Amino acid sequence: MSAAMPLRPTAGATTHRLPSVLTLGLARTRIEVRQFFRERDAVVWIFAYPIIMLAIFATVFGQGDARVGATGTFAGIPFGQYFLPGMVATGVMLSSFQNLAITIAVERDDSTLKRLRGTPLPASAYFLGKIGSVLLTSLVQTALLLLVAATVFGIEMPSTAQRWITFAWVFALGTAAGAVCGVAFSSVPRTGRSASAVVTPVVLVLQFISGVFFGFTQLPGWMQDVSSVFPLKWMAQGMRSVFLPDQFQAHEVSGSWEHGTTALVIGAYLVLGLVLGARTFRWRRRDDG
Repeated sequence: MSAAMPLRPTAGATTHRLPSVLTLGLARTRIEVRQFFRERDAVVWIFAYPIIMLAIFATVFGQGDARVGATGTFAGIPFGQYFLPGMVATGVMLSSFQNLAITIAVERDDSTLKRLRGTPLPASAYFLGKIGSVLLTSLVQTALLLLVAATVFGIEMPSTAQRWITFAWVFALGTAAGAVCGVAFSSVPRTGRSASAVVTPVVLVLQFISGVFFGFTQLPGWMQDVSSVFPLKWMAQGMRSVFLPDQFQAHEVSGSWEHGTTALVIGAYLVLGLVLGARTFRWRRRDDG
């Protein structure tokens, strides 16, 4: 046989094709979800933190505040209802941004990513698995938070389809943006051991300046300006439009819910996270070439 002649498969030989990217992504999602629930410390923190914070605010402030006449309400609604939107937004940020930024940094440090890169698994399937896992865990976490808010603290849930539609797109857009930004930010920590120390303070600072723990208009003007650059402020504002009465628009800086601006800012972070993630994502440690 001439050396230039291509080899042909023998009779009866079969060629094996990988499943589609979507099929692999779904399979990877199942693996990611199982791995997530094995990390009990992370599960407790991510799932329990918004519920614990809501319980603290609803219990402590619900006992009355001299500034509002010791009625346990804020401008006519229970304190728990006012703080619930911020807790929902925080939960989404914990499940998406913080979770992925830390987890991927750890997987890079322990060479999990390096080993995955050496398999036939497409990179797109790996990222689909991460996003699918984030979406599922965010849904479960938010459902638990709303269940506790409604049954334990008697917080009223939205009663119109329009409000639930708003909830759906703010939740979906915020989760997607948080996930891709988490992927991009995972390249910032130098090691997996330092990931929590790098990521967690960022999340905590954003919570304090984004109107999660305080009424947004009660914050200093400069702090409002800074927080308006980041998506958590807009996620919390979008959730306030879902859970608070319409007259609470007057308590916003602009006097309205600004749904268009909310979608624009969070959507911009979704695009920015995709671009930065594609340019900066690393499969190996810094010292591994």
